[in-house]
This record gives sequence, structure tokens and C-alpha cells, in this order.
Amino acid sequence: MSAFRYHNRFGAELRPNGVTRFSFWAPACETVTLEIENLAPLAMTRDEHGIFTLEAPCGAGARYRYRVNPDLAVADPASRDQPDGVHGPSVVVDPTAYSWRNNQWLGKPWEEAVIYELHAGLLGGFAGIRTQLEELVRLGITAIEIMPINSFGGTRNWGYDGVLPYAPAAAYGSPDDLKALIDQAHELGLMVFLDVVYNHLGPDGNYLPIYATDFFDHDNNSTWGTGIAFARDEVAQFFIDNVLYWAMEYRFDGVRIDAASAITDHAWFGKLLAQVREKSETGRHVHLILENENNDAGLLRDGFTAQWNDDVHNVLHVLLTGEQEGYYEMFSERPIEILARVLEEGFAYQGEINPYSGKKRGMPSSDLPPTKFIFFLQNHDQTGNRAFGERLISLANPEALHAAYALMFLCPMVPMLFMGEEWGSTSPFQFFCDFHDELADQVREGRRKEFAKFKAFNDAESRARIPDPNALSTFENSRPNRRQRDTPQGKLWLERTAELLALRRHWITSHLDNAYSIGASVIGDKAVMASWKLGNGDILHVALNLDDDLIRFSENDALIYSTAEDREAGTLPPRSFVAWVEIAP
Repeated sequence: MSAFRYHNRFGAELRPNGVTRFSFWAPACETVTLEIENLAPLAMTRDEHGIFTLEAPCGAGARYRYRVNPDLAVADPASRDQPDGVHGPSVVVDPTAYSWRNNQWLGKPWEEAVIYELHAGLLGGFAGIRTQLEELVRLGITAIEIMPINSFGGTRNWGYDGVLPYAPAAAYGSPDDLKALIDQAHELGLMVFLDVVYNHLGPDGNYLPIYATDFFDHDNNSTWGTGIAFARDEVAQFFIDNVLYWAMEYRFDGVRIDAASAITDHAWFGKLLAQVREKSETGRHVHLILENENNDAGLLRDGFTAQWNDDVHNVLHVLLTGEQEGYYEMFSERPIEILARVLEEGFAYQGEINPYSGKKRGMPSSDLPPTKFIFFLQNHDQTGNRAFGERLISLANPEALHAAYALMFLCPMVPMLFMGEEWGSTSPFQFFCDFHDELADQVREGRRKEFAKFKAFNDAESRARIPDPNALSTFENSRPNRRQRDTPQGKLWLERTAELLALRRHWITSHLDNAYSIGASVIGDKAVMASWKLGNGDILHVALNLDDDLIRFSENDALIYSTAEDREAGTLPPRSFVAWVEIAP
């Protein structure tokens, strides 16, 4: 097979007889007219569920809209292509037109994952990402994770304000450009994951409230927008089909589901898991990753691949920077004990009261393997949700950061880098979008209001310094400065990254199957030691000291890495890390 397609329940599907079948859910409408360029308007047939269908004499490249009332014609919510943006017409796409070179690719086992999160727009679109793939492979990266690419209002956006989840944003390239990126990544042995957003829709170009009010659940709104009615079959399947569409038609190796805690129907996750298992080819690896504030260990037991472990990031951020405002308050009391629990059991919060929200958070996770947890020091959220988007390298002691960086790679959790982190980029990552008029004003002021409760921004003058999300300069300032790669500091970080990843491959990666924790303990005010039994019987030990005092502890002679030069055996100098292995007899 050199071409792939997934037959969606909704949208425009090419038929072999030279026609296209259109399917559109608009339960708030009694009539809908299909308008195809160069054809007379066509009345669609409505069923009892509000699904409108029609077969029309057109093929690939045809531009179309649905007229839902005399004054409004809208894009297809399941559009595969929106070359003129979210307010323009949709385009019929032939999914089989792209000829895949690597059509036998089945992905990689999860244990091999070393993830690199990136933003397509900041790296030059789909074509720009392709120019950097080989250097990532040489470094030791095995997967890239692309922030959301669904069509959004304007030409630049983080992607979490998308409104057409099936259409790649035209600002990044065409559907075939995206397929070429994935094809090349697979040729190089890289997995490709996609960040998807199902918990809300963006504010610009979202016409669903006009023709599909039943799409929304107003009793379960979230921080990000109106709730989505996942309990309705049409809505649930719309998003399940979206996962399968990206996996089957575009050959993504998995998705990361944003803010899973805001998906109100818990049964949806089981339905998704079942259909992905049923429809994936034999032997293929399709990984389902969660971002989940609820720390729902049950979903990980049920078969979801892994979860972004915010707990490990948050507690290390407190230890590295001393910051305790906002959600860092949750990790400010005895943080070193929290870190020990995270390294041993996965989650910090396993049903305890979250002091930030006053509610219980999480569930027991100690039975889960360490590979169920994704370990990161930076990502788009934790960096970009700062007022000025500073990276950790600008906030933490360099030696302490190096020590935490080594821990990320040399523990059995799955490591994830944020673009530019591998060379110690100091470029900020700021919140940016491309809205206009009243909406732009609302977003700008809303962004600044978010920080009013922080000491540094408790007056209007200080908040006015927060970058305007709509300004082009905010977007451009967020682009990683690749010139830093060639500086002495950049080369040092690249050498560290390559060395740590080589050590991970040699000592850890191939032995992660059946690995489990055998304990973690606090050995100082800001020092911890943790151990894991690997699948080959070896025992991996790590020790981290983020304090200013030297720590003495017991170790054997099989040292594999130390961040401190001229370290005396059995000591852990200030702001240092060591890892060693007990070889199985």
C-alpha cells in the first residue's frame, strides 16, 4: 500500500464513481444547502438526528460551504483542508493522492521514546521542521511531538484555539506537506506525535453554536471555554474519528490529549482506546498520551500509554527556582519529600487535598511502571504560561539545572525536551495569537489580568509590560535562536544532551520492559536518592543534590555519570547528580 485514508463519519468523502459524499451534523437546522463553487446550490437531506447528507458531482479540489441560514455559510467542521483560513471555504481532498515512501512503518515501542516538543510555526512550518529532523536523530531523539496544528483564526497561534480539528493550519503548509514531514521522519526512524485539543474550541471561526447547539455542554464549562457534550454519540465519535484520522490517514504514531480532565464523559476514553486497538494494523504502535490534571492512574492502567507528569516538573521547579506562587504552592511544603515520592511512585498527588484548589487530586499510582510517566523540565505550558515566557535556564543555577537535566534522562521515566532546550536556548516562549479588534483587546487584557494575583504584577503599570499576545513581535521573540547552538555554551549543552542520551540507550532503554521502583529516600534538605530494578536484573541508582552543602552517601563503583568534576566517591557535591548501576550477577 502506498496511500492511506480513513473514512470519517462526517465531512467530504470521495467516492469511486466521480462523486463526493457530504455529511454534516447540524441539529439546530431544519434545512442546509451545500454550496460548491461552479455548481448550483444543492439541498441536503436531513435525518431524525440532524445529520444532513448528499452526494454531489465533484471531486478533489472542489471548494464548498454549508449554508445554515440565509445570512451564513460555514466551513465544514470536518474539513480536511482550509487554504483560506477558518472563515473561507473547505476543499475536497483526495487522501490517496500522496504516495507514501515508508508505507511499512509500524512505529516503535514506547520504551524507546525520547520526545522533543515543538511548535510548527516557530520552526518554519512543516517544511522547516523537516530541515531539523536529521540533527535531532543524531542527537538521540526518537520522537517529535507537534503542538496543535488544527486550523485556527489568524496566521499564528499556540494551536489551542483551533476550531477545525481535521484541517492542518494553512500557515504551516498543505496536507501533503504534513504527510511529507511524517514520511521523512519515519524514514529517519522518528516517531511523530500530535497534540490534540478536544476540551474546547477557539473563539474565532467557531460557528458550531449557531447550527449545532447540542455539540456543547454548558453545565461543564472549563477554564478554556464552553464544555463539549461528549455524552452525545455524534460528538464522541467526531473526536474519536479525529484520532483515527490522524493515525490512519496521516500515519501519526500517536496523539497527546490536551487537558483530558476537562473531557466530561469518562466513558469516552474507553471508547477511544477500544477503537484505536480495533482499527490499528497488526503490530503497529499507536501511543495515546494524556495531559491530565486529575492524575487519573486508572486510565494508565486501562491502556493509555503515558501521562505528562506535571508533578515532577512542578516540584523540581520549586527546588530549582524557589518560586512558590500559583500552582507551585502545591509543591512548596517539603518539596524534597515530594520529589522522592514522584521518583518512587509516579504522582505526587494520589488523592490528597490540593492546597491550590482545595479539592482532592489524583489516585494511587505506585503500581504503575515508570514509563507511564513523561518527565520534563520545560514544555510549552510551563514556559509559555509565565508572564514573560522565560526558560528555566534563565531562572535556575546552572549547576543545579545540569543536575536536574541529567536526572531527567537517566531515570526510567520517559524524557521530553522542549525545542531549543538541547542547546540551552535562552529565547523566551511567550503566549501568542493573531486575533483582531474587540477579541484582540479581550485576549490582551485577559492575559494580563491572569497575573494580577502575583506579587510582581499587582499594579496596572507592571502588568502593562506583559507582551501583547497579538503582536507579531511576541511571536518572533518566541522563535528559538539557532545561532546560540554555535556558541561555547550551546555546544556544551549539545554535548551534554548527546552524552546523556547515549548513556540512556546503553544502560536503560533496552531494559525498561518490566522495570520497577525499589524505593526512594531523602538524604538531605534538598537531596534525594532513588533506585529501580531494570528488566535485565541490573539495579539503577541515581542521587540528586540541589543544596549548597556536600552530602555523603553509600554507592558502589559502577558509576555511569556525574555532573561534578573531581568528585570523591561516596560524596554528592553541592548542586550535583550521579548515576550508577549494580550489574546483575
